[in-house]
Amino acid sequence: MRVAVLGAGAIGAYVGAALHRGGTEVHLVARGAHLEAIRSHGVQVLSPRGDFEARTPATDDPAEIGPVDYVFLGLKANSYASAGPLLQPLLHDRTVVVAAQNGIPWWYFHGLKGPYEGRRIESVDPGGSVTRVLDLDRAIGCVVYCSTELAGPGVVQHLEGTRFSIGEPAGGPSLRCEEFSTAMIAGGLKCPVEADIRNDIWIKLLGNAAFNPISALARATMVEIATHQGTRQMVRMMMEESLEIAGALGCHPDISVDKRLDGAERVGEHKTSMLQDLEKDKPLELDVILAAVVELADLTGVKAPTLRAVHAVADLLATKVGV
Repeated sequence: MRVAVLGAGAIGAYVGAALHRGGTEVHLVARGAHLEAIRSHGVQVLSPRGDFEARTPATDDPAEIGPVDYVFLGLKANSYASAGPLLQPLLHDRTVVVAAQNGIPWWYFHGLKGPYEGRRIESVDPGGSVTRVLDLDRAIGCVVYCSTELAGPGVVQHLEGTRFSIGEPAGGPSLRCEEFSTAMIAGGLKCPVEADIRNDIWIKLLGNAAFNPISALARATMVEIATHQGTRQMVRMMMEESLEIAGALGCHPDISVDKRLDGAERVGEHKTSMLQDLEKDKPLELDVILAAVVELADLTGVKAPTLRAVHAVADLLATKVGV
């Protein structure tokens, strides 16, 4: 089993290092000083669960790797459409793409029985640009419950969580999910194969769709948002609206809004990924995290006034700062 990690940043390098530790042949695709550090010293993982090192092959040219069995996609979703030249050399006829992204994935309606089966979501797959690069039949969904950051070139600081839930877009078990899950578990990670990965998507999105844009707009941490009376109520309304949209699509995640808010408060002075991207002048993942949710509200006839209002202001912010 050969695995390539395309986008070996904080999450990607952590997964690659864990897979290597478990005995899988892994190749990392990275760039710049991070790549040079990995080539010289391997990936150094610092973790409360125990530090470890993984000396995996690394390159900025996927053609040096060639076709693999699995590509773990560690790129931000807003770069998928332009990833074709990087992805193509890694593919053979049966290569599987494990897409570890936030928000609504481009494959959301692929294999989903019902009135929306096969529908394309314009916000995340504009004009079919992502589907042309990432074939729907190759996709396995992946929801990340893990927090990492780059402490320096080649150095991953693992903060918390080791769970990477995966699942087929069509639901149910599959040999390819089981094989990838086994490799992840051998590397010390949790990797349950979910019967319906969309439940996990909505559970994580419930927080991301609310906390990410508010954090960017207010330059606030999770605990600041959760303990401020006004923004806490706004998050509650956004979560309730998101659950209504999910329900209209036939997905009913078993989660309490109150528990989700309390959990966010316990996270403390943590900056969301969207706030971190804003501070680094990187593109914001508004399309998959919030615009897609609003598009799904339009599709299902859900009013979602709070989600729409926050999206409008966050979109203006992204436009003004050029990200």
